[in-house]
Amino acid sequence: MQKTTILLITSCLVATFGCSKKEGSEAEAPAPVQVTAVTQDTIRRIITGDGMLFPRDQASVMPKIASPVEKFYVNRGDHVKQGQLLAVLENRDLTAQAAEGQGAMDQAESNLRTTSGASVPEAGVKAQTDVDADRQAMDAAKKVFDSREELFKEGALARRQVDEALVSYTQAKAQFDSAQEHLRVLQGVAKGEQIKTASSQVESAKAHHQSLEAQLSYARILSPIGGVIADRPLYAGEMATPGTPLLTVMDISRVVARVSVPQSQAATVKVGHPATITQVDSGQEVPGKVIVVSPATDPASTTVQVWVEAENPGEKLKPGASVHAVIVTEMFKAATVVPITAILPGEEKGTAVLTVSADSTAHKKQVELGVREGDKVQILSGVKPGEEVVVVGGLGVDDKAKVKIINTSVEESDEDENPAPPDTKK
Repeated sequence: MQKTTILLITSCLVATFGCSKKEGSEAEAPAPVQVTAVTQDTIRRIITGDGMLFPRDQASVMPKIASPVEKFYVNRGDHVKQGQLLAVLENRDLTAQAAEGQGAMDQAESNLRTTSGASVPEAGVKAQTDVDADRQAMDAAKKVFDSREELFKEGALARRQVDEALVSYTQAKAQFDSAQEHLRVLQGVAKGEQIKTASSQVESAKAHHQSLEAQLSYARILSPIGGVIADRPLYAGEMATPGTPLLTVMDISRVVARVSVPQSQAATVKVGHPATITQVDSGQEVPGKVIVVSPATDPASTTVQVWVEAENPGEKLKPGASVHAVIVTEMFKAATVVPITAILPGEEKGTAVLTVSADSTAHKKQVELGVREGDKVQILSGVKPGEEVVVVGGLGVDDKAKVKIINTSVEESDEDENPAPPDTKK
């Protein structure tokens, strides 16, 4: 009995010691991890934003006169060139008015030619006659005065008669001087004024004619830009009115994506930066560049609007479509890069990664991050190219702990090709 008890105790001790040894071995087993090498690669600083497509240029063609549409020469979807005739408005009344204005201008020009080429007019002839008559009267009065003055000196005539002759001579001379000045004015200033008046009449008639011609030209609706007809709300015969678009022309050979960028990131965006526009519904991508960065922030969304222009081959990108834009603001070549999965989450002392040395020991290193693009991130300091960092299984691994580098895809493949033999001990 005592011997049996001793054997039983011995067996239990052996079993207990074996179990403890097995559990200790399992606790000290190295953690399986996957690693990748730190590399040097090109990484870009990118800014993203969502927005909407707009045409490169757009013109709402509005008539300047109110008149029924006589004929349209284009339909919606037609491509047009700058200056191409799009429509004609009813213009018979304007044509008649323009012809009347032409006649008035011709008449004014004829009157100017007559006035400019004419000799001294009738008023000038009369003024010349008056001058001649007044000169003769003055000469006669001068002779009477001289004769009476001689007789007065000889004592044959009274002084009163000499004075009367002097008054008559003075009056005749004043009349002659007045007539001569009147003739000078008529021959100089008056004729110049007549020509000036005739010239003014010509200019007035010409301006009126040009106004009527302009009104007539407004009946011809021309395209201000090249593009495609996006809208044509009226039909022939309907009334076209000023202020209401008759047609809309869009230039969609290039499109502009107006995207909203967070205010905190907009400071790095500059005109000329390369970008990529992706149409949300179709996934089509086209390259472009930044052409406008708004100087103001939208107070409602606290975003800054950025315009990205891109070519539109085949006009596949349609204005009004939603797009996503990726703007490259900076590019770093030969940067130290690791996958984003190598960054350990929740570190109290900052950002860290786990590197694995040649003896399969993990080392936790603090790193400084730079630019992130997609699934890779730039490392500014902390690790060097060629070092191996843990990308899977690093969470919970202590510093200087032993790890086991595994390749999951290979091990799974080996297990599929060499399945474990069935348990026959049962």
